Amino acid sequence: MNKINLIDSFSEFKEFKNIDRPTMMSILEDIFRAMIVKRFGSDENFDIIINIDKGDLELWRNREIVDDEFAEDSFDYDENKHISLTEARKVDADFEIGEEITEPVNMNDFGRRAVLALRQNLASRIMELEKEGIFKKYKERIGEIITGEVYQIWKREILILDDEGNELVLPKTEQIPSDFYKKGDTVRAVVARVEMKNNSPLIVLSRTSPMFLERLFELEVPEVFDGLITIKKIVREPGERSKVAVESYDDRIDPVGACVGMKGSRIHGIVRELKNENIDVINYTNNINLYISRALSPAKITSIKLDEDNKRAEVFLKPDQVSLAIGKGGHNIKLAGKLTGYNIDVYRDSDVDQEDVDLEEFSDEIESWIIDELKAIGCDTAKSVLELSVDELVKRTDLEEETINDVKNILKAEFE
Repeated sequence: MNKINLIDSFSEFKEFKNIDRPTMMSILEDIFRAMIVKRFGSDENFDIIINIDKGDLELWRNREIVDDEFAEDSFDYDENKHISLTEARKVDADFEIGEEITEPVNMNDFGRRAVLALRQNLASRIMELEKEGIFKKYKERIGEIITGEVYQIWKREILILDDEGNELVLPKTEQIPSDFYKKGDTVRAVVARVEMKNNSPLIVLSRTSPMFLERLFELEVPEVFDGLITIKKIVREPGERSKVAVESYDDRIDPVGACVGMKGSRIHGIVRELKNENIDVINYTNNINLYISRALSPAKITSIKLDEDNKRAEVFLKPDQVSLAIGKGGHNIKLAGKLTGYNIDVYRDSDVDQEDVDLEEFSDEIESWIIDELKAIGCDTAKSVLELSVDELVKRTDLEEETINDVKNILKAEFE
């Protein structure tokens, strides 16, 4: 029977799509009522009885018994809602006018096409419900770490399947530059955002988000997971360097030491997961001078001048500390600025005599982009450039040897 096949299908959907019983019952009733309305024009006088577990489906139509004259001559007679007394008594001779007769409706009365359409409608509704369920599930998991398996690799993104076979996307822009995956690899990433695209849930993962690093700390450092240590802020240059500001409200706990672990045991696992990204863990403080000083670690600061209104900080360091403060590719000073919220300018604090001249004074002889290159490595005066060898300057800047020799000659001429 068609009805048995339908119920079997419903049971399969319930088993494989993991839909709860009340939701399944509601969907089935809605679909059957839509089919009844299409066939009879109204579903008000129909009862639907469904037992998913037993595979039972019953449709009953309730009609009012009217006299034969009303059935033949009245415009108000509706065959779907009324039945003549003569027809009713064919079912039971004791029926009287005004009573209600309840009769079963056979699925075959709807026709084969209607039954097929019902199955398709059910499949569509179940699929929509499944998509909504996935969307809701992952919407609640934003910020959580997900482990999945690489299923397909494209140029701009990777398709990942979770334990339930749901499709997740890891875009190239959300991967650490040194990440490399092949099909079947296991990937850990954080759920960055979830949205509906073309009526399907789009779940985007990230390995470059600060949230990912924060969750890794929670996994590796019990004190962070338990809330004994609070992560105040994280800034990252994925694959290069990160700075993590931590704070503990318990004086007995050293937040930096707890996060790093004995001989770096805790931090090593995080570093490996992030493809050897350097991680600086610093103590958070409300003292801005001290906070900036810690943020520029490992460089040692001589003094700081703050402009709190414009959020700028002038940092003075010994010549040998300038390159440490700036860091490889400028990552250290850039991250320190993001962490503290201040624009940080680095200056050399050396015992130079008054004859030294600021590089900006040579702007009419040396192009501004060359001056900027030199200042980027902490050489903001003429003598600070002359103190370094040509080889050292070539190594630390993007300038060519010929250009550096020209600059040195211009600066030497000033003192000669």
